[in-house]
Amino acid sequence: MAMSKKTCLGALAILMAVAWFTWPVWAEKDSTEAKEDTVATVNGSAITRADFDREVSRTRQLYNRGKNLENPGLPKIKEEALNHLIERELLYQESRNKGITVDEAVVKGRIDGLRDRFPSDEAFENGLEKMNLSKSVLETQLREGLAIQELIEKQVAQKVEVSEEEARNYYDKHQGLFEQPKRVRARHILVKVGPKAGKSEKAEARKKLEKVQERLKNGENFSSLAEEVSECPSSKKGGDLGYFSKGQMVKPFEEAAFALKPEEVSDIVETRFGYHLIKLLDKKEASIVPYDEAKEQLTEQLKQQKIREKITEYVAGLKEGAKIEKNMP
Repeated sequence: MAMSKKTCLGALAILMAVAWFTWPVWAEKDSTEAKEDTVATVNGSAITRADFDREVSRTRQLYNRGKNLENPGLPKIKEEALNHLIERELLYQESRNKGITVDEAVVKGRIDGLRDRFPSDEAFENGLEKMNLSKSVLETQLREGLAIQELIEKQVAQKVEVSEEEARNYYDKHQGLFEQPKRVRARHILVKVGPKAGKSEKAEARKKLEKVQERLKNGENFSSLAEEVSECPSSKKGGDLGYFSKGQMVKPFEEAAFALKPEEVSDIVETRFGYHLIKLLDKKEASIVPYDEAKEQLTEQLKQQKIREKITEYVAGLKEGAKIEKNMP
């Protein structure tokens, strides 16, 4: 099955994300060449120049892709990259001290999952090459990254709790975060028309939808017709798009949907995707999400925030007992 360029790029992005979150400091050198190629040592384990350069590259990409991240400049990026590598090495060493091992079947499963996102072995190998990685190095990264994850889970995450009182207090003090805009729920029937379609093709598509209009006027069910006629993936659900707020749909569709009353069906609406018939199912005015509805997700978010804070404390404790030497100029 052919894979589009967009899909290949998406797979490469996932590969980059895996490398970012699982990149370990795994080389241990003791030769003269190693000393010249070492930017830091952590309890005698070397962080190589190659590891460092890759980490700097990934850190720069993170800032370049982040819409709300201000690029701090190369010196700060280098400092951040080196600190990140040192901290990861400390965590990996601690995972070994705690006797943590990773099931090789899990590593293989992760590799296979990444491979399946590419159209061929060759494309997968090319993706690794673009990341300056080999399959064996990726396996090492995943193995050690999974060991660190297990360490964090056992030593930090399992010990973190968020009480009902904490969650409720946060909710009461941050009501603005739980505001929901006005929303509508609608079904639609779509007859697709390509952006470069000519007048005759457009006329044919519109005529097809006009016939659907007539069937609706004769009492046929909108949901059933959507399943039969609509060329949108939502056809499998009778054209149901669920709830959406302003800004989530293309403008003509949005304007038509929000102008309808519940159970009312629109006239034919043209968008860049083609022609639509829209049936409004429900309207919800702007509101504050009730605490009982927000509690589960809020509690999890507060827990993750606590975990991040505890990881920082945990790593700081590892640093206190470690011998760290930086060889950066």
